Amino acid sequence: MTAPAPTGLFGPLREQLTEAAAAFTGSPDALAGILAGMVDDVDRALRERLEIFPVCHHSPASALAMARRLRARPPKVIYLELCEDLRPLLDELRNCRLPVAVQAFATELDGFPAEWSPLSVVAPVTEASAEYQAIAYALDTPGVELVLVDRSTDHVFQWTHRDDTGPERGSDVPSSDEDAGLHGDAVGVEIGDLRPRFAELEAHLLHHGKVRHWSEWWDQYVERPLADADHDTYRQVMVLIGSLFRRLRPSRSARDERDEDRERYMWTRMRQHLAESGADPADCLYVCGAFHAASRVEQFGLDSTAPDFPISPRTGTRWRYGLIPSSHSAIEAQFGLAPGTVSIAAANWTAAVSRTRLTPYRLAGQRTEKKGRRSRAAAPVPAGPATDRLSGFLAAPPVLDELDEAELRGWCVDIVRLARRNGYLASTADAIAVFETSILLANLRNRARPTPYDFADAAVTCIEKDVVPGRRDVRRLCEILLGGDRVGQVGYDSLPPLARDVLDRLRPLGLDLERRTVQRALLDLRADPALAPCSDLLWMLRHLLPADAVRPIMGERRLGHRSEQESWDLALGRNQRALIELGYEGVTVEQVLEQRLRRAVRGPDATAARALAAVEDAIRLLDSPRLVDELGARAVELLAAERTVDDAPEVLRRIRRLLAHHRTTAPALPAWCRAFVTTGYAHYCTLLPTAFVDEATGVRQVGAMLGFLFSMESLALSLGCDRSQLELAVAQAHPEAPAKLALLWAARHQLGLLPLARLRDQCAELLANPLVVPAFPQYLSGFVHALEPVPGLAPFVVETMSAAFAGLPDPVLLPWLPTLITTLREHGPELVPLLVREAERTFPATLPALDSWTPPWAAGPAPSSAPAPAAAAGPVHGLLVAHPETVDAVAALLGCAGEWQPGGDDGTPPGGPASVLVATHPATAHAVAVLLAD
Repeated sequence: MTAPAPTGLFGPLREQLTEAAAAFTGSPDALAGILAGMVDDVDRALRERLEIFPVCHHSPASALAMARRLRARPPKVIYLELCEDLRPLLDELRNCRLPVAVQAFATELDGFPAEWSPLSVVAPVTEASAEYQAIAYALDTPGVELVLVDRSTDHVFQWTHRDDTGPERGSDVPSSDEDAGLHGDAVGVEIGDLRPRFAELEAHLLHHGKVRHWSEWWDQYVERPLADADHDTYRQVMVLIGSLFRRLRPSRSARDERDEDRERYMWTRMRQHLAESGADPADCLYVCGAFHAASRVEQFGLDSTAPDFPISPRTGTRWRYGLIPSSHSAIEAQFGLAPGTVSIAAANWTAAVSRTRLTPYRLAGQRTEKKGRRSRAAAPVPAGPATDRLSGFLAAPPVLDELDEAELRGWCVDIVRLARRNGYLASTADAIAVFETSILLANLRNRARPTPYDFADAAVTCIEKDVVPGRRDVRRLCEILLGGDRVGQVGYDSLPPLARDVLDRLRPLGLDLERRTVQRALLDLRADPALAPCSDLLWMLRHLLPADAVRPIMGERRLGHRSEQESWDLALGRNQRALIELGYEGVTVEQVLEQRLRRAVRGPDATAARALAAVEDAIRLLDSPRLVDELGARAVELLAAERTVDDAPEVLRRIRRLLAHHRTTAPALPAWCRAFVTTGYAHYCTLLPTAFVDEATGVRQVGAMLGFLFSMESLALSLGCDRSQLELAVAQAHPEAPAKLALLWAARHQLGLLPLARLRDQCAELLANPLVVPAFPQYLSGFVHALEPVPGLAPFVVETMSAAFAGLPDPVLLPWLPTLITTLREHGPELVPLLVREAERTFPATLPALDSWTPPWAAGPAPSSAPAPAAAAGPVHGLLVAHPETVDAVAALLGCAGEWQPGGDDGTPPGGPASVLVATHPATAHAVAVLLAD
């Protein structure tokens, strides 16, 4: 097959590449097709009537080329590859300090699965980026229109599978810095993602380039050669690189189809805008990633005859837009760049602006860390015919920068000083070693001038030891030295209304809450009652924001209690992103808190325990009776619908606390509290027999159920519940587990069905059975949990445990003693103190007293040496004997059957068991008589 004759602007270059491919491979088909196709892509992009400006995201070379292009030939319309619905936010960039990220956020989804919530898309913007230069030029130049042409944020998720929302990661290691999470789990939108996405190609480039990661390869072979290149050279080389990565990708995937759909979308939007506005394509500029500049879709170009790409309508999801702070480490972590890449790019941008004396574009009023030197703008240059700059660029040897010894020496001295401050034993010898090693590494990598990457590798080699003495290692210290992790900030005027309202309401504290440092706020509410609203707001923010944003040091807010003095650590500036996203949910903090509490009790995972927690939060933080009644009614519904008792301990703890609060603050219990008690009584009575035999239900849950039933019994009965429900539930329970069996015995004892003497005999039988002794700690665990529903069993539990320790021989006692300790620690840690207090009350306090001490359960009643005198008859006895009808009526009412016994001849009362008991223990009768006489 004969190759076609080279034609066009790049005909000679195409011929050279075809001959080279044939010489290297022996067959011009495969490699020659790729190389010739790359040249064709460059030729096609340059011949397009709408000028295409290829860029790489966060690339100083792209930013420099953009600034030169805008000053040489100012366009009137700029089409920018960015989500089209983010356009209104770009005007707010002038109120911020870069880097910041433009964000779209949605929590109320319509058209997407509910489990995707919340959805978030961010597009970070740094000063050393071509898109920021274009934005600053367009917004500050009268008569210039900025049009965003990429798919909307809604289409980002329409076209993306949920398991493929993240950007493709390479081999670079993300940063672990605390600011790396500023973007959260948001989907990143990149402009000019130039990474091969071909593992073999990337590994080949890194190996032969003698570099560690992709960012270093790009800096050495693309950034530095193009930093001082002219406009035509820059465009041709960037399109060539984009075509190379596009043609060497592996087999087509869903992401490839998505990229091509984006290109169709953008070209469709640009053609529509040109048709509506009537703008001249010669006055327009299309800024996109170099990957998209080499596009081969049928809609490419203004002269394409292909129909417009059909754009689906947006879903009903309500998107909220705003700016959030970003940082270099956050950008690196989100897009898989090596740590320090963006910081080094920022340093290179600053150095290049100073070296070339180029005046970059910056939004009027933009807050920035440094002010660059201003120079006169370049005179406009008319567009000339395109020439082949690519052949000369590829054929020319790389220009080696001269060694700047002063710069390198300063780096070495500073890194040693910084290392010593962070605990390293570095010295002047280490500075010399870093200097020489940097030069050696640069020479090995075919560089005459060491780059920051060479310097960082040399510093790690010469200074880093086996153990990092401080929080930062040497590589992190190099990043700090070379520029550090710059963190952006959103200005007050660009904050959502809620965030501004928070800062305004906290202004009485007298703190600069926009700073990123942690600040201490002291509130003496007794001396200055005007600070009470600030305290209320801080407690609400504590509930809504991350734990480190608002942290109480002193003071607490619980039901029925407010501290008079409070101390807070505030870091709202560091958590500005969380505060901004809070503003997407409402206008005030109270509104957001109320909405979240309602969502917590209406969600699919809502439980009665969570609803009671929401009720408690509503009382503590909002003091809204209407909301409390609504949440409480929902708690009743959730409790009635539950089929498990996993949350019974938490339900018991919270409802007790809420009942105690309402009893002390209101004349009567709210309706939802009464309904919760009656519903819970019937609900737990129904589930009690099943919970006793269910292996999945723990003894802790069963004990909490019994605690609810017994502690709420009097209130439930007064509200109309029937005690027979509980008696039937206990009668139907037949557990086999030792711990649950002990709980059942305690419940029967509380109901009066199992006397204490019989319970004591059953435990004695267990201790006497050698087959049961190894499992006796589990019985004790059940008795310990029984202290929740039957606290009066504490003396019996102490008695049983003491009997076990006193009666069992050491060969039997010692093996199960560790089991007893671990069982009590695992299942009843909050009830053990009650047991300890009872033991402290029962046992003597000194060892000598212990020798002569007799346990109360072992001591019987003192025998009486003389017969008790007969009680003398009195007027009451005579009255009852003369009129027995009253006593008979009371006995019939109580259901007591019996006959009158004849009295003595001397008129003494008849003798019987009651008379014998009173005669044997007269102290009780005397005490009652004294009490009545008083």
